[in-house]
Amino acid sequence: MNHAPHWTADPLDLLRVGEGFRLADVDPDGKPGFDGGKSGGQRALADGVARLADLQEQLFACSRLGDERRILLVLQAMDTAGKGGIVKHVMGSVDPQGVQLASFKKPTEEELAHDFLWRIHKEAPEPGMIGVFDRSHYEDVLIGRVRELAPAAEIERRYDAINDFERELAATGTTIIKVMLHISPDEQRERLQERLDRPDKHWKFNPGDIDERLLAPKYQQAYQVVFERTATTDAPWYVIPANRKWYARLAVQHLLIDALERMRLDWPKADFDVEEQKARLAAS
Repeated sequence: MNHAPHWTADPLDLLRVGEGFRLADVDPDGKPGFDGGKSGGQRALADGVARLADLQEQLFACSRLGDERRILLVLQAMDTAGKGGIVKHVMGSVDPQGVQLASFKKPTEEELAHDFLWRIHKEAPEPGMIGVFDRSHYEDVLIGRVRELAPAAEIERRYDAINDFERELAATGTTIIKVMLHISPDEQRERLQERLDRPDKHWKFNPGDIDERLLAPKYQQAYQVVFERTATTDAPWYVIPANRKWYARLAVQHLLIDALERMRLDWPKADFDVEEQKARLAAS
């Protein structure tokens, strides 16, 4: 008799970057902790939709009465790794009122005139919100390092500035979940090829994606340094194998549900006499 696919181990423990972590050791085809295949993973993702939606609504409702807690989900990856799919298939299942999405592209002239974190501070999630950074402040130590867009000393300064920024967020009620979606070069080639083969996907393709792909070894080194310098207790990193889109989505959903459950949320208590209001309504 077939059993329902499930988590055989806590993915938080399996995916969290810890002491001695090496990105090169992560299998992009893996599905750590989950014993099912694609169909089972899709069912598990669907099963988690209602739970995530309820918890998100509780978080939002609590903020109406002064609860300062919020979540920041940081999504980082090479092109085609599935950040958009996470936003659509995981965050798309909750009330959009409670989601604060920010996508950080190439800095504008105004943004370049300020410290690199200036534009990031403005997008930090409000109380009750799940903030999602589709790319983030980490671009400034990833592409900045690989493309040598800033002096080496400035890149080094930024790691400490990021840690200070995230420590401040955590101290004011933000649960930070930093995710790197890890795909293989062969899988990326297939996904880029699909974008070129399908006219409905051409809008997703940028010739610069191939230029970045050629720098993949340097990006892997840059990510390794990021993990070593910025994986903290307040703001842990999770590296998720992403060759299987369904697994990456399921893993991120689990991380969010776990973070919300740890908050021990409850529905806000009414600050009025419920029975009195029922009587008034009946008489109206």
